[in-house]
Amino acid sequence: MKRRTFCGSGLAALTAASLPYTRLLAAVASEVPAIGLDGQQLVLNPADIEDLRARLRGQLLLAGEEGYDRARIIWNRAFDRKPALIARCAGAADVTAAVNFARTHGLLTAVRAGGHSLSGQSVCDGGLMIDLSLMGGIRIDPFAKRARVEPGVLLAALDRETQAFDLAAPLGTVSDTGAAGLTLGGGFGRLCRKYGLACDNLMAADLVTADGRFVKVSTTENPDLLWALRGGGGNFGVVTSFEYRLHAVGPTVFGGRLVYPFTQARELLRDFSDFIAAAPDELFVFVLLAPAPDHQRVVVFDVCYCGPLGLGERVLAPLRRLGKPVKDGVAPARYVELQGGLDAGNPPGRYYIKGGYTKHITAELSNTIVDYLEHSPADNTVVGIPQFGGAISRVKPTATAYWHREQNYEVIALGFWDDAAGAAGTTQWVRGAFKAIEPFTNGYYVNHGGYDESERRIRGNYGDNYPRLAAIKKRYDPGNLFRLNANIKPA
Repeated sequence: MKRRTFCGSGLAALTAASLPYTRLLAAVASEVPAIGLDGQQLVLNPADIEDLRARLRGQLLLAGEEGYDRARIIWNRAFDRKPALIARCAGAADVTAAVNFARTHGLLTAVRAGGHSLSGQSVCDGGLMIDLSLMGGIRIDPFAKRARVEPGVLLAALDRETQAFDLAAPLGTVSDTGAAGLTLGGGFGRLCRKYGLACDNLMAADLVTADGRFVKVSTTENPDLLWALRGGGGNFGVVTSFEYRLHAVGPTVFGGRLVYPFTQARELLRDFSDFIAAAPDELFVFVLLAPAPDHQRVVVFDVCYCGPLGLGERVLAPLRRLGKPVKDGVAPARYVELQGGLDAGNPPGRYYIKGGYTKHITAELSNTIVDYLEHSPADNTVVGIPQFGGAISRVKPTATAYWHREQNYEVIALGFWDDAAGAAGTTQWVRGAFKAIEPFTNGYYVNHGGYDESERRIRGNYGDNYPRLAAIKKRYDPGNLFRLNANIKPA
């Protein structure tokens, strides 16, 4: 920002360099239209807006101001929404000011952390967007094996910091995912079968509640909130700091991708299910039925084995024998490279996704998936099957808000498109694919849904934990300020 010199007195003395400030004053010289929690239009007083701006160490952006359009864009470009205000928070004090403003004015409120929101609910039309992306601090304690992480941190940054000490947090499969949203929804990744979900490794947090209080959350301080944050999403407040348990991993693990022709898909899925049922916890495989650069669909096994490096070849040998790969890229590799391995196939763009958990990949389910894909466009549709089980399944469903501990897989239908013309056809395909797959599923992953889910489906996702979550929601957010999520209604 250019340095400005004020000579004389009054606005008439403003120099040419200060003209942007003049425009800023003009932008809030009149009331600003906004949308309330009830969906009704309201207006915001310029004096109130300027008061919020003065309270922030970060930025307050309105439409037309420099940086506004960059700040409102999220990873999933299918959502082109325009908030009335964007509070770009620099710390917990800014978050408190923004939450107090939202509550006082009854504003529709979205919370953006890493910005990798598939559901689009981290940005809203006409409301307040609380943007945490500037809060990117990371502190590693290699002796206690702990990491303190602010909510704007992306996985690539956290992996780099932790791997400097040969440590890792079990977070995610795409490196530009935000740690915050991933963790609050559960959080699976390449280490989850060995060390549990991201939320299982959340040891403590700092939180700003709907009434503007800053609270510490741990097993000894507000333990009910820690329980709820472990899978309950962003329903209970704005987390300003996460503390993770770290594990000894890498820097070299065994992994990469095995690529097979789509013609082998039925047999591969059937035999994979048998293989993986006996696999060690250290092995994670993400199955992708996806388009290749030559516009042909292929079957990809994205593999990470975090056990003893010398055992990698032996553990993966049966998987390699399931078919005849056209590419075998499985070998010793740096963990950070594996974590970025799917990035090229998941760039910012327009996406629509639906998915559900399943305990078994049966022959009937495999045939249903392949049959649907055989009659589908190959260039912009994907079915993904990440693997669970292991350490995830050994946590009681009631021990955290995350309920679906017994499920071994998720089946995901995903479509993507380049421009608005492709939206209708692609979303129709995803819905059709999931309609075929859904009878084989039970519940869904919060981070892969929540934006067009029925209340019945959201309730079912939390199982017997829902009444307790609704009671905690009533205690900490009785007005349902934080509703743009897989929303848990206050009891």
